[in-house]
Amino acid sequence: MTTTDDDGWLRRYGSAAPARPLPRNEVLELLYRHRSVRRFGPGEVDDATVTAIVAAAQSASTSSNLQAWSVVEVRDPARLDTLAHLAGDQDFIRRGAVFLVFVADWARASELARRVGEPAEAVDYIESTIVGFVDAALAAQNAVIAAESLGLGAVYVGSVRNNPEQIADVLELPPGAFPAFGVVIGHPDPDDPAGVKPRLPQTVVRHRERYRLPEADEIAVYDAAVTAYYATQGEPRGWLRAAIARVRDAASLHGRHTMRASLERRGLPSR
Repeated sequence: MTTTDDDGWLRRYGSAAPARPLPRNEVLELLYRHRSVRRFGPGEVDDATVTAIVAAAQSASTSSNLQAWSVVEVRDPARLDTLAHLAGDQDFIRRGAVFLVFVADWARASELARRVGEPAEAVDYIESTIVGFVDAALAAQNAVIAAESLGLGAVYVGSVRNNPEQIADVLELPPGAFPAFGVVIGHPDPDDPAGVKPRLPQTVVRHRERYRLPEADEIAVYDAAVTAYYATQGEPRGWLRAAIARVRDAASLHGRHTMRASLERRGLPSR
């Protein structure tokens, strides 16, 4: 074990590494290098690779070993085109090698209960909805790390929730199964300029003993780092205004303010 690489820390935080030595290994370096890949080059991702990625996903922690999630693998060009249209019409969904739609899934457990004549009333409560989404997110993060360890690129697609009921119909999801988000996986375009995006400093997200709201100067320094990053991408934007815009009103949700109704219609009342 050696100390952390200063360049890796600089990319992740936009600032110099701490003076004290930090642990370093291949897993940590892989995590620090994570970036969203939206430009993909040619090349398939074969079935054996996806099998290994799903095995990594299934190795994630899961609440009470219930495994209340599923993943739908989509490769068919026509279906990909439909899903891309429903998920913000983002072309990288069409251009990736495979699109994995992660599903908060209580349909499986409900069906097992039905087969032995038992009710599934607990599925109706918000705790079950949360468990399904958390399980799906933990699994997906393992899948992304696995893909990156194999030299592939990946990007999360939250806009699957723009039209979740229509996407559920396209994927033929039963009641109690809800599309949480997607992950596009493929071979990164070597000419893609996107890099490692800076994150908030640990002084903002890491609280010792009790919660503390951030100081204005901490946010200002971070906003400057993000602005500098986006400048390398030819985009004149930062972080602070985007964060404020996201919480300003329901319009910032881009139609997702009706999510509770969609959940209820899809068999997850979330009481």
